[in-house]
Amino acid sequence: MNKATMTGALAAMALAAAPAAAQDYDRTGWPESFTVGTASQGGTYFAYGSGWANLVAEELGLSGGGEVTGGPMQNMALVHTGDAAFGMTTMGPAAESLQGTNPIAPGLEMTNACAMFPMYQTPFSITALADSGIESISDIPDGARIGFGPAGSTSDTYFPRMMETLGVEFDRRNGGWSDLGGQLQDGLLDVIAFAAGVPVPAVSQLEVQTDINIVEFTEEEQQTILEAFPVSEFEIAADTYTTLEEPARSVSMWNFAIANCDLPESFVHAVTDVVMSDNERMVNIHRAARSTVPENWDKNQVLPWHPGAARWFRENAGADIPDDMVHGG
Repeated sequence: MNKATMTGALAAMALAAAPAAAQDYDRTGWPESFTVGTASQGGTYFAYGSGWANLVAEELGLSGGGEVTGGPMQNMALVHTGDAAFGMTTMGPAAESLQGTNPIAPGLEMTNACAMFPMYQTPFSITALADSGIESISDIPDGARIGFGPAGSTSDTYFPRMMETLGVEFDRRNGGWSDLGGQLQDGLLDVIAFAAGVPVPAVSQLEVQTDINIVEFTEEEQQTILEAFPVSEFEIAADTYTTLEEPARSVSMWNFAIANCDLPESFVHAVTDVVMSDNERMVNIHRAARSTVPENWDKNQVLPWHPGAARWFRENAGADIPDDMVHGG
């Protein structure tokens, strides 16, 4: 094979290996760059969101990345206004935002944030230092200093209410997950109440550095929370953390990636295709992405779908998305 023929063959191979999305999409109106609203560093949103932002940027030849935010409530606001093209939210905060009860902008119905793809479930879990003696929720002393994550996050929105429902009296603290992990280790907090996809990076880091307890709900406590909040039953698998010897009983909310509803249909279709077409790549970003699969499209019963995302799930997952659940439909 001469040099010219070899060069041509290599070029053909490179073209064949290039992502289909990079070759086939009408890019009219596409932005040159984008941001994904995530949450604080040390939490699952930041690791997961930055990961898929980088994957999409690489595959589609754009400039893009994750942005530190206050989490689901702020992401709904950022995406609604178009200050972020994409974001990630939890179904509870999404419903409140649509109803105009998002504390960031009370009275504003955030109807311009559309569902794009399912992410994973967010379990609610509690971590304490092993030497604290806190092994159950009933062990948490009155006035305990509890870190609930960033203000306005899913954890901060719902976990304090859950603790109050279970009769826990506490001193409420906020901050990024990594910062709260450091405070727990330094004795400045008694408990951290996490709502994040597992494994939570901050918890994984803690158990490398010190002995911790991961506190589960009792069956009675779980049932009380299920009756009072928009959550589902969940078990944190024993292999999630080295600290766990058996599954830990919990509750969870579903998370979805969201897109500004005014983004071009072909752009959102392409982004959805990159994320949803190869789950192994997503799992390599974060283990929580094992649930980022097409069949979980039906976990969204709250947000209108972006037309580009709806088209992808109808074409590739046989999704029976009603027209009245698609933005502009």
